[in-house]
Amino acid sequence: MISSMTGYGKAIIELPGKSLTVEIKSLNSKQLDISLKLPGAFREKEPEIRNYIAQKLERGKIDFYLSTEITGDVLNYSINKTLAKKYYQEIKELSEEINEKEQGSLLRVLLNMPDILHAGKEELKDPEWVKLKEAIETTLSQVNEFRLQEGLILENDIRPRVSQILNLLTSIEPYERSRITDLRERLKKGFQDLHSAESYPGVPDPNRFEQEMIYYIERLDITEEKVRLEKHCDYFLETLQEPVSQGKKLGFIAQEMGREINTIGSKANHAEIQKIVIRMKDELEKIKEQLLNIL
Repeated sequence: MISSMTGYGKAIIELPGKSLTVEIKSLNSKQLDISLKLPGAFREKEPEIRNYIAQKLERGKIDFYLSTEITGDVLNYSINKTLAKKYYQEIKELSEEINEKEQGSLLRVLLNMPDILHAGKEELKDPEWVKLKEAIETTLSQVNEFRLQEGLILENDIRPRVSQILNLLTSIEPYERSRITDLRERLKKGFQDLHSAESYPGVPDPNRFEQEMIYYIERLDITEEKVRLEKHCDYFLETLQEPVSQGKKLGFIAQEMGREINTIGSKANHAEIQKIVIRMKDELEKIKEQLLNIL
């Protein structure tokens, strides 16, 4: 069973006076790349969160978002009363000096003065951290479930393409037989034309010619490449069924499949076989594109 590296999860937890929202997005990447966005009160837990994500998701570009929203009347602010009184006294004195009698909105003015309101430092309490860990675990489970579903879609696309490569490999056989026969006939005809040419000074040795022809035909033989390609395809399909997703391993097998296909193409010396090789290459490239997103 294979897993995609694409995934998404979200969880919301309600706490006294506020709610926390955890979001995790995962995309494909060669290595594990974790990006965290946390409110100030949760920064101290960044190493733990990072390690937990690494254990559960293994690989991919991971974006982790944690946001807070105030939902109750609990506000972590304090008023600097001493400074407010000082502002009030100075404003009152200034009003008397300029004969300004209207002071109806003075309190609102005071609250907007610099350094009157102080935001207290928010601290993460142990019960909140326990709840947050539960939310992170839920979100990571959602991401992994998403990855499995995406992996199934990828497998349903990849498996028929491997089967198509095997079918194309089988379709080479008729052309392979006629290719050797045609090659042998062309060489014999060339030998006969050469033997009968008046300008040819000597008599060619038939035995030597037969040896050269055998050597030439053996160099074009693709039996070993076909056998190896078939084994690589079978191994690829077996690896798809392993309980743990093996994206990198599948990539290595696909490379070996590509080598055998390329060798068959270079040895083919036959137009129809070359067309089949091109179709196999096309299927393999589409497989490789999908493998980039497999865990």
